Formats: sequence, C-alpha cells, structure tokens
Amino acid sequence: MQDTNLIRNLALFGDGKSGKTSLAEGMLFAAGKTSRLGKVDDGTSVLDFEPEEVSRKATINSSFHQYTWKKHDVYLIDTPGDDNFASDAIFAANIADSAILTVDAVGGVRYQSERICDVISKRELPTIIYINKMDRERANFETALTSLKNALPLNPVVIQLPIGAEANFKGMVDIVHQKAYMFDDSDTGKANETDIPSDMSDEVEIYREQLMELVAETDDDLTEKYLEDLELSETDLKKGLKDAARSGKIHPVCVGAASGNLGTTLLLDTVNALLPSPGDRPSRVGTVPGSDDIQERKPDPAEPFSAQVFKTMADPYAGRLTIFKIFSGTLDNDTFYNSTKETSEKFGQLLIMEGKSQKPVDQVGPGMIAAVAKLKETVTGDTLCAENAPIVFEELTPIEPIMSYAVTTSKRGDEEKLFSSISRMLEEDPTLRLDRGAQTGEILLSGAGQIHLQVTGEKIKRKFGVSMDLHIPKVPYLETIKGKTRVQGKHKKQTGGRGQYADSWVEIEPLPRGGGFEFVDKIVGGAIPRQYIPAVEKGIIEAMSRGIIAGYPLVDVKASLVDGSFHNVDSSEMAFKISGSLAFKKGVPDCKPVLLEPIMDMTIRMPKECVGDVIGDLNGRRGKVMGMDSEVKKEIILAQVPQAEILEYAPDLISITGGRGSFSVKFSHYQELPGQLAEKVIEAAKQENS
Repeated sequence: MQDTNLIRNLALFGDGKSGKTSLAEGMLFAAGKTSRLGKVDDGTSVLDFEPEEVSRKATINSSFHQYTWKKHDVYLIDTPGDDNFASDAIFAANIADSAILTVDAVGGVRYQSERICDVISKRELPTIIYINKMDRERANFETALTSLKNALPLNPVVIQLPIGAEANFKGMVDIVHQKAYMFDDSDTGKANETDIPSDMSDEVEIYREQLMELVAETDDDLTEKYLEDLELSETDLKKGLKDAARSGKIHPVCVGAASGNLGTTLLLDTVNALLPSPGDRPSRVGTVPGSDDIQERKPDPAEPFSAQVFKTMADPYAGRLTIFKIFSGTLDNDTFYNSTKETSEKFGQLLIMEGKSQKPVDQVGPGMIAAVAKLKETVTGDTLCAENAPIVFEELTPIEPIMSYAVTTSKRGDEEKLFSSISRMLEEDPTLRLDRGAQTGEILLSGAGQIHLQVTGEKIKRKFGVSMDLHIPKVPYLETIKGKTRVQGKHKKQTGGRGQYADSWVEIEPLPRGGGFEFVDKIVGGAIPRQYIPAVEKGIIEAMSRGIIAGYPLVDVKASLVDGSFHNVDSSEMAFKISGSLAFKKGVPDCKPVLLEPIMDMTIRMPKECVGDVIGDLNGRRGKVMGMDSEVKKEIILAQVPQAEILEYAPDLISITGGRGSFSVKFSHYQELPGQLAEKVIEAAKQENS
C-alpha cells in the first residue's frame, strides 16, 4: 500500500459545462493512466460513461478514477455540476481531502457553484481554482477572476497567469517560481520552460506582490517578515503558500484549457505540491454508537479502521456497488462493521474504481476510495469501522426534493416490477422520495427537478427493462361545509322475505378548520337501538371519504344523530349504515359546501436583482409574500402559495432568475378555493368520473 504522505484525494467541482470532466480526462491522460484523451463531446469519456451521460454530454453521477504522478497516488471524484444532481457533489465535498473548482473563462462563475462552495468554505476544504477554457473565443482571465471573487465565499490567490487568450493561448507564467512555460503542440499536456515574456514582466510583478501579501496574512511570523522587508523570500513564499493552501485559508488560482489538454502536467505538479495528503487533514470526529461521547479518528494507517459510504450504485448484474472513503486505519480482510446499522457485513473483493471498471486490491488505507459489491444492509451515509472500536460519523444529508410527479407504467402487469425498480433507485439516489398521495391514491416520485426524475426513468428503463411514465400529480383538494342543516336519511327496501329498514335524522354543521370529524349521539328514549348507532357513524364516515361535490374527502364536520326509527325485524347494522350515508349525502348540498386547496410554505433564494420579478410571478400564482430576509449574496422571500400553482415551479424559477434561484417547499395549511376556480375543479372531476 502507498505511503499515506504520497496520497492525494480530490473532488472536481464546477458549474455544468465548465469542463470538470474534460479536465479529469486530461489529468488521467497526461499521467499515462489512459491511452487516449477522452472527450465528452464525442462520447469517449472514461468518466461520463453511462448512456444518459453520453446522450446529454453532462455528468449525472459522481464517477471515480485514480492516477500516479511523480510517485503520488491521486484519487479523483468527478462530480455533477447540474443542480438536479447536487447531492452527489455535496456528499463528495463532505468526504474529500481536497478539491479542484473549475471556472469557465468565457462565462465566469454560474449559480451551480455557489451551493458547493458554501460546503467548501464551511469545511475549509483545500481547493485549487482552475480557470478553464482559456483557448475559447471571448475567454477573459480577469473577468473570470472578478466573477469568482464577487460570487463565491473563497479567497482566490493567483499563482499562474495565462500567456495569451482565445486562439493565442499558448502558455502560462508560474508566479511563485517566476518561470514561464509554453505548451507542447501535442495533446499530452506537457509544457516547456522558457523566459517570461517581456511584455508581461510588470503584470507578473504586480501579481507576485499580491501573492506575497495574501500569503503573509495567513501566518503571524510571515506577516512580521513581510512588514519588515516588504517581501518574502522564495523559501518563505513557497512554504507559506503550501501551508495556507493545505489549511484552506487561501485558494490558489491556476489556468488552462482542458479540452486541448493544455498545460495539464503543470496542474498535476500543483496538486502534488499544494494539496494535502490524508495525514495533513484534521482527524474525523464521530460518536460512540448509542451515546454522545465524542470519538476521533486520525488519518493514520495504524489507527482503527473507519470509513463512510458516500455513493451507492445499483447494477442489474453486479448487484449493489458500495463506494466509501477511508478516514483511518487499514482494511485488508473481507469483513467490516456497519455501526450505523449495528451489523457486520462480509464482502468478496476490495475494489478501486476506474471509470466503469474496477481494479481488485488487497488492502486500502486513509485517503483511498474503495468499493465492494453486494452488501445486504449498507446504504449511503453509513459508517464502516472495526467492530472492536466502533464509531458513528455524522450522516450525509441529501438535498430536499422540490418537484413531484405521479408515476405509472404503460404496460399492464408491470406495476410491481416498476416499484421494485424504483426501490433499487432509492438505494442509489437518496435525493429521491417515493410516497402515496393520501387523498389522490397516486404513487408520487419526488426529486430535485424535472431532469432528475426524467433521468431516473431512463435509468430504470435501461437497467431493469420497465418504462416509467411521469404525470403532473393531482392536487389533493378537500371538501368542507360552511352551513348547517337537519336532514332525514331513510332506507327502506322490501325484496320478499326479510326487508331492510332504517330511519336516521342527522344534524350537520361545520367545525373550525382542522377540526376533523366529530360524531355526537343525541338519541333519547330508544328511538334507535344502541347497537345500530355506530353503524350510522360508519355510513357518514364512508360518505365523507368519497366526497360529495367533487369526490374529494370531506373534513371539519360535526354530525349529530338526533332522532330516527327502526323495525324489529327489518332493521340491521347495514341498513343503518346506508341510512347514515344517505342522510349525509342529502344534507351536505344544503350546507354551503366548498373546496379547500393545500397552501405551501415556500422559501425562495435569489440574487437581489431578481426579487421584483420573483414577487411579480408569485402574485400571478395567487401567492402571498409573508416576509423577506437576506444571507451572503442572496435575498430570501418567504411566501405562501397554492400547491396547484407551483406543480412545475422549478423550471419557471430557473427562467426568471437565469438559473440563479433555488427554493424549498413544505405543506402549510388548507384554505378555501375561490369560487370560479372551484367550479373548474368540480367540472373536471365530474368529467373524469363520468
């Protein structure tokens, strides 16, 4: 097993289309791990290998690979940039030792990076910022640098400057070592050392002074030296830069063009030099199972084994593939303890992920990413450890679903197969939620957006051979009443032999909102025998469940049984159940029945300049703004909006905010649906049931 000091573990983050995967492909090729430069656009990427990724030319699932460069073993996690699949990126940020953040030199920072950079900042995750696509038309290093300074909670420090831009991007200047490099004409990623262009000397000097000042601010001793001499020696600068980068206090900025593999070997050197080994990272903290006692695990091969599962992949042939990051100790046997589930798990072979392939290994240690197949109990977020030294790490929390669809299958008889397939996908993707609508009876699949759910359906079709159709879900309306009445429900039937007879007088009146249902027995003098009274209540409850005006459940009603009559021979529980139902159905139309609609609490985050447009849109959806707040570089609107108006809100918010808005939603309460809209719902219900 490799010396822990020579291991690097990093996740690649960035906006969709910023070139994360192309950069990872270039790193693998430049290091000699792959025999050709994989391209996302032509479908030859070794990391974006699933059909859904190839067709969309975008990363959907985190993928994994490993390379060796100058005796360092580097484990890569290529994460999705699309918000629909953000949980994978967030999980990777929570377990990785370091990161590379790609920024588009043409478009600058886009909204997807903001969420992941909050995690990077919170964890003080050592991160290299890579300004990519310097060879593209309209590429501008300064503009990209300004956008990331303004948009992200990071501390960027330029250590490389581009030589040229667009079609003239031909090299870069290493500010730390004061050297220039011109790119090789091939796609190997190599560069040749040369003199710094004379027309860049002043610019390089300015950036070098900024670099010294920013590095000095991270250490008291360096600050003192800098204040005395107004500069740092090259030795102090290198050491200060390395220490500050590895502690996450500053974020070195590099440049390149991943699609052409321009200068990638220089980035490989920077990863080795500035990003930390597992031993440079703080201990992982957890608790003793079943208690609040704090435990820690140092990133040391001699420590007790501990790891955390951060990705599960469902495969119809290989079964479930469980991927985990080792925090401490060494795993070299075929068993570990799942402290989350409090069970031991036995596995067949330790694997290192290499794109869609796996390489068997005998042992793994701190910083390494490994996988095993066909575990029975273990799922994403679980802690793995030595049974004689148990520990539980904090669970990984997926993003909350924001969009739901009703799911069906077009082929009769495939329903059970569909839902078993969805269950398999829930193991792979913890962002998904599967529920049954209490009022509508629909099976609802919830996710991070429309694309997320569509991709889930494509995976199910490919992996399990069953189609999943998505439909806009029905709104779970309710019915209630606003008036009172007294009504008779008389059931009399004679069919030869014993007949059926029951007579019930019922008073119906509304309860306050949320009152549910109340049944009151006011029978005196034996007008109805005691054994039949519960049957009247059952009949009313049954009628309420089916609704009266549109077939939706009826709520917030008080029904009092006040009088009636019976027959010694022909009366029965069934007759009185029918009688109660008849009375209720007859009386409700006289009680001013209305429809209730669900109202949702919404929390919407957006840039300040989008607030007016978002509020205007909410007003058009019959929404009510309840308050406003703000956080770093974001404005927050708190609103209540009818559920019927936001069934497809996610793509609309993306359009309104240019993709820079996000929202969460939860149920608040029911309120009366306005009359004109209620008429449309009632008419639609009648047509559906006709």
